[in-house]
This record gives sequence, C-alpha cells and structure tokens, in this order.
Amino acid sequence: MERSKLLLLFLTMFFVMLGFGIIIPNLAYYAEDIGATPTKIAILMSIYSGMQLLFAPIWGRLSDRYGRKPAILLGLLGNAGALVGFGLAKNYSWLFIARSAAGIASAAVLPSVMAYVADVTTSEERGKGMGLMGAAMGLGFILGPAIGGIMGRHDVPFFVAGGLSLLTFLFALILLPESLQLPHGGVVPTTEGQAQGTAPTTSHEWVSPRELFHKRTLTSPLTSLFLVAFFSTFSFAGLEATFPLFIEKGWDYGQKEMGWMFMFMGVIVVPLQGGLLGTLINRFGERRLILTGLLLNALGMALLLRSASFLTLTVYLTIAGIGNQLIRPTNTSWISKQTRIGQGTAIGIMDAFLSLGRILGPLLGGWLYEKHTTYPYAVLAGILVIATFCLYIPLRRVSCSGVKSGHS
Repeated sequence: MERSKLLLLFLTMFFVMLGFGIIIPNLAYYAEDIGATPTKIAILMSIYSGMQLLFAPIWGRLSDRYGRKPAILLGLLGNAGALVGFGLAKNYSWLFIARSAAGIASAAVLPSVMAYVADVTTSEERGKGMGLMGAAMGLGFILGPAIGGIMGRHDVPFFVAGGLSLLTFLFALILLPESLQLPHGGVVPTTEGQAQGTAPTTSHEWVSPRELFHKRTLTSPLTSLFLVAFFSTFSFAGLEATFPLFIEKGWDYGQKEMGWMFMFMGVIVVPLQGGLLGTLINRFGERRLILTGLLLNALGMALLLRSASFLTLTVYLTIAGIGNQLIRPTNTSWISKQTRIGQGTAIGIMDAFLSLGRILGPLLGGWLYEKHTTYPYAVLAGILVIATFCLYIPLRRVSCSGVKSGHS
C-alpha cells in the first residue's frame, strides 16, 4: 500500500467533503431567500444527482483512458467555479445552472479518487484504502455542517466551499502524482491483463443510466439488493430535501441549528460505520443489518412527526441517519460476496441505483411538502416499511442460497 499517496487522497477527499458539508445547512434557505418553492428546492437537489448519474460514466472512462489526476483536477476546478456561481446567483435559473455544473464537476472527483485508490492498492489492501476514504468523507461531513451553520449569511458558505475546492485543486496539482503509468501521448491502452498501475482497474464499472433497466439487471438474483440501495437513498434524500424547511416552519430553526443536528448525527454515525460495522456484519449477517437499517430509517422519519424540541429533532434525525448508514456499506459487502461477473460491475450498478434514489427522493419529498408539512415523512416512512416487507423474502433467498449470480 502506497501510504503517502493514500494520505494525499485522504486530505483531498476530506476537503471536498468539508466543502460539501458546509453548504448543507444553507442550500435550501438560500434558494428560499431567492423565492424558490419547496418543489424547486427539491429540483436543485435532484439535478445535482442527475448530473452525477449522467456524467460519472463519462468521467470514469476518461480517467481510465487519460489518467486519474486530470479528471480530479478538472472536477475540483469546475466545482469551485460552480459553488461561487451558486453564491452569486440572484434568480432561480442561475441557481439551477450552477447546481447542474456542480453535479457534473463532482462526478469527476469522487469516482476518480476511488479508482485512484484501486490503482495504488492490492486486492487485499483495497478494503482498507476504501475505508480510509470513507473516514475522510465522514470527517468532512461531521465538521462541514457545523462550520456552515455558524456563518451569518446564506450565500457566504458557497464562497467558502468554492475557495476550499480551489485550494484542494492547487494542493492536488502540486502534490498528487498520477496513479496510471501513461505511455507517450497520454492514453492508456485498453488491452486486458495489464499490471497494476498501468491500465484501468476492474474495481469499478462505469454504469450508464440505460444499464439500470437492462433485462439482465432487472432479472438478476441480486435485484433485491439493488432495490435496497434505491429505497434507502430515495427515502433519506426526500428527508434531506425538506428537513431545513420543516424545522424552520415548526420551530423557527435555521442553518445554525441544522448544522449542529447534522454534526451530532455524524459524530454518532461515522464511528459506527467505520469501527463497529464489520463486527456487526460478522455477528448478525448482512440481511439482518439491512432489514434493521430500513426499519430504523422508517422509524426515525415517523418519529420526526412527534418532535417537540431541538433534542428530540436531533435524536430522531440521528435514528434515521443510523438506519440509512447501516445499509450502504453492508449492502456493498453483500453484493461483493455474491456477484460472479465482478465486484466492479455490481457495485457500479448499485451506485447507479443510489443516484436514481437521490434524484427521485427529493422530487417526491418537495412535492409532498407543498401539500402539507408532515406528508413527506409519513409517506416516505410508509414506503420504506412496505419495501422492507416486500424485500424480506427475496433477501432471505439471497442469504440462504449463497448464489453466485450469473449477472451481478
């Protein structure tokens, strides 16, 4: 394991997620200041994920061909410009354009960093390397909302986050070496069987949106696991899209209170995900943890309807967050054990289902919020409970059969 490169990647990922976290408590309020309705705010959140879904395969294949560093640098620079543009926007159209650009740029950074990790680690070390990136993302997510919450104006966090992205660009430009050994001309050949560090890795398959609905995917024995990824992300994304408006209307809370809530949730969730999850998987198995996560997510959202104070809001949000964050790494672990055609393809399909959930969840949440403040949490919790019961037997079949599926 090339520790120096992983340290540089850790810092890169940390600063990227710190900037992302800083804007979390402010995005909805800033758009609301400009006059955006809950549905329009939800569209801003959905378009970000929509651009990621569309452009991640393109950026991924470009990074496979031309190198990880150019993709990371272009993504960081583009993200800096998009964030500053969002902070300068004075109408909804410019917010939409800036948010779309941020989604396109971020689609270059995160997958390329993960592919870089795969380039510089062996198969035995890869889990530790990916875990280190997860820790960097978690740490940035913990600190970011707290920092963003204490900023007095809703536009300032976007300039701060843009500045962080620009500094990270300069940091990576100067210190981060290329992980692929590019031949003369700067293009990696696409032949198979090349040595580590000289060709695209097979750790992640760049899945296009149309492949989500391919017959092989929909009839795969692991379709139930892909649906778990979709429903868990769909529900939590719907919560995130409406939560700032929910606490503002019900308790007159703003970005400061929301920042502390998300920070507290991160302090609980990140150690659980990073330290205890492996032990829990070994003791209880993936199926039980996933079902528990789905029900905890639903319970947290339902309890939000009974919130009476800052404390109860924070506790119920954290319950939903724990349930949500139990699912993704557990689901990834289970898919990687069951798939036969390659972990990269299966995880790529799972990531596409996650993106689809992040697109549709905010749209439903925002539309429901306009109908009534409490509708999103009641409906999304109900959808999760129904999905849990519908997936119970298919997940049991996966667990009992131990089938190495013919596709994913």
